[in-house]
Amino acid sequence: MSEAAMFIERPEQPERGSGASRARVLALIALAMLTAATVGGCASEPKPTAELVRASTLVSEAEKSEAQHFAAADLQRARDELSNAQTAESAGKNDSARRYAERAAADADLASARAASGKAQQSAEQVRHSLDTLREQIHQNAAPTGNPGPGTSGPGQDQP
Repeated sequence: MSEAAMFIERPEQPERGSGASRARVLALIALAMLTAATVGGCASEPKPTAELVRASTLVSEAEKSEAQHFAAADLQRARDELSNAQTAESAGKNDSARRYAERAAADADLASARAASGKAQQSAEQVRHSLDTLREQIHQNAAPTGNPGPGTSGPGQDQP
């Protein structure tokens, strides 16, 4: 085979350290880094800021609604779970923080609902007591006392 034939049949291979080879390696490295960043970005959970704010707000509302009086255990559990959520979030455990915050919000809601129910029961009991008092007063006023009342004619009264 002639030198020309060998040159045509054998494609030219780049020399080591040439620009084309180096560009290919850099492109592969960049692609690997981009893939790692994308996979790493998907794996990390976003911070549960909204969940923490919601849970904190609901716990505060439960405290204001007298939940301590009507649902102390539920309110304490909500406080504990909110504290756990804040601790987990500080440690970078966003998934755990989110779960704790959601539980805290649910328990705070429950405490508020029980407080509202307790207050409603107290109000109903006060209304019952007032009704009983009124009934007693009406019964006492309706009892005959010997005085038939104004406008009625009884024995010994002049009739027109």
